[in-house]
Amino acid sequence: MSMKNDLLIKTLQGEKVDRPPVWLMRQAGRILPEYRAIREKLPDFKALVSNPQLAAEVTIQPVDILKVDAAIIFSDILVVPEAMGLHYEMVEKVGPRFPKTIQSGRDIDQLLSGDDAADNLDYVYNALEVTQRNLDSRVPLIGFSGAPYTLLAYMVEGKGSKTFSKAKRLLYAEPAMAHALLEKLTKTIISYLKRKVRAGASVIQLFDSWAGLLDRRLYQEFSLKYIRLICDALKDVPVIVFAKGAWFSMEDIATIPDVAIGLDWQTDPATARQVFGADRTLQGNLDPCCLLGPENQIRQAVKDMLSSFGRNHIANLGHGVYPETEVSAVKAFIDEVKSYQYP
Repeated sequence: MSMKNDLLIKTLQGEKVDRPPVWLMRQAGRILPEYRAIREKLPDFKALVSNPQLAAEVTIQPVDILKVDAAIIFSDILVVPEAMGLHYEMVEKVGPRFPKTIQSGRDIDQLLSGDDAADNLDYVYNALEVTQRNLDSRVPLIGFSGAPYTLLAYMVEGKGSKTFSKAKRLLYAEPAMAHALLEKLTKTIISYLKRKVRAGASVIQLFDSWAGLLDRRLYQEFSLKYIRLICDALKDVPVIVFAKGAWFSMEDIATIPDVAIGLDWQTDPATARQVFGADRTLQGNLDPCCLLGPENQIRQAVKDMLSSFGRNHIANLGHGVYPETEVSAVKAFIDEVKSYQYP
């Protein structure tokens, strides 16, 4: 499909472009008044996620208002566990909660996986189709999923956590059980993402949000192994792997061929370039808190980031936009990227 703005696709394919593309993780939610107006009319967050028309509308808002170079479908990583049979709730100002958690092999046996689970996510595919139709090929549409380990962490812990100690205990005490759950998750994610591509996603991003809580050995065994399987299954579409906090395993992540790498703000661009090479597309990695500072500081930080990464770079934050961020700060970030020209 030909895009009117295909800067992201060209960058992911290693083509020479005049400036880096820019988009933001969590780009619609939290900061745009137009998003909040829609959200306030609904009983909860999940009501928006499960409504294809409204999900498409808030997906496109940042394209219209912020002028980003890509749209990322409005959804949630936890729709995958729910499709497998593990219900979750999104508690306002608290975060996700799973009334029932994975505690035994029998719990895992009862979960759906693969196509059986992915078939329960028609509302996501419908949202992608509506979004793609309404975007009218203006910019690429990004689909995403949580990585298997990050989803396991929520399914075992039952909520967000600073340590995810229950989930990590499973890796140490019952590794066979952990692998059984990860295998089911991986099979489901592959089916889910392939369906997303068929529904209109032209780029896929994997979020391994809790990678940084593992060490290198655990990350290789319980996360990277499964991310590699997912990437191998998605050869026909560009993939971005974002493993937050996994600086300790950059050399291992670099062995995944033909994928772009998202970086958090604690990763030094020069070090990342040394590990991944000049030709690998990297994404990131401005500290989201930088957008809470004065505009001149934001613009200088953007220039510094872009010059540090050089070519083959997607301008982004090192994680999602914080809710207290002013729209004007986000616009300054985007404007500075768009005014940048490679030497």
